[in-house]
Amino acid sequence: MIVGTTINLLTKTQIGVDDFRAPIYEYTSTPVKNVLVGQPTPQERIDELNLTGRVIIYTLGIPKGDTHDWENQIVEIWGHKYRTFDIPEFGIEENIPLQWHKKVKCERYE
Repeated sequence: MIVGTTINLLTKTQIGVDDFRAPIYEYTSTPVKNVLVGQPTPQERIDELNLTGRVIIYTLGIPKGDTHDWENQIVEIWGHKYRTFDIPEFGIEENIPLQWHKKVKCERYE
């Protein structure tokens, strides 16, 4: 049986502006359960680096029924922070036999 892990999704909310009218943000950590954390193939890493200049560190499998926004977010996996990028790939939930239907790419953040 395949079981995912719990990761933290850090969502930012604007709480005000500073003296120069630049926005001030606060991050809220939301645990997301049953997320698959996988490594991309060497060819996927090379292709992404050549196309976008970004290095994929992990590929996340997001469980069905999840409603979070995964585009350009910060996630915390095993104590390290990563930034999601690109538009998440997903399929029709009813046509996918397993528990996960979205694929999200991550690069190292900190």
